[in-house]
Amino acid sequence: MDKAFATPIAPAASARKAAARAALVELNESSRHLLSECFRQFGIDTVIMSDQAAERLIREKFEACVLTLGANAAPLMEAARSSPSNSRCVIYGVGGNAQEAMKYSKYGINAMFPSPLERPAALKLVRATHNLVLHEFRRYVRIPLMTDVLIVGEGLRFNASSIEMSSGGMSLKSPEDISLGTSLEVSFSLLTLPRIVVRGTVTWRKQRSFGVRFDINDDRRQKVKTWIDSYLEN
Repeated sequence: MDKAFATPIAPAASARKAAARAALVELNESSRHLLSECFRQFGIDTVIMSDQAAERLIREKFEACVLTLGANAAPLMEAARSSPSNSRCVIYGVGGNAQEAMKYSKYGINAMFPSPLERPAALKLVRATHNLVLHEFRRYVRIPLMTDVLIVGEGLRFNASSIEMSSGGMSLKSPEDISLGTSLEVSFSLLTLPRIVVRGTVTWRKQRSFGVRFDINDDRRQKVKTWIDSYLEN
């Protein structure tokens, strides 16, 4: 550090960490402009893509990818997730809701920008997830991830969508009525992992969402911890 201050010109420039990059894929001009401003506030550069987007997602390294949930969404997400460089990038969806995002759950969409795209909501979402994009994991222990989750227990059986996940539990979105303290099992997939089943207990409940804490005596939760550790390392 002392040497860097002693010779501030070339060494300081070369030692500067490369900025995180977010690919804005096949978005309209107004959306690109709005999202570029939001990401820029948190030190994240944006790269506009239209032609050959899938090839670039395979070839180039990005920390995040924003794309419209339309006809081209699946092949674009497949390109990103099959790339060694981008298999763990943060994927944002635009132009759909949580139910539509579940169609692409095998690709692990991390978050959804509300539609229509508006600055306050977009900025709020970027603020909530930018630590993950910037790899500042010590301050961000929960992984935003939207995937289909089967809930079974105490006469209950229904599907929910995950919101965030940690090694100790997960938050979910569902209109189903479920009480605090309910014991249940959650069953879900995590990208490349086979389906995981873990026991848990409902620890909080809000309108259309609830939280589940994994049972510390269920060894299967270690698979979740291992996956999260691997996700963060990549």
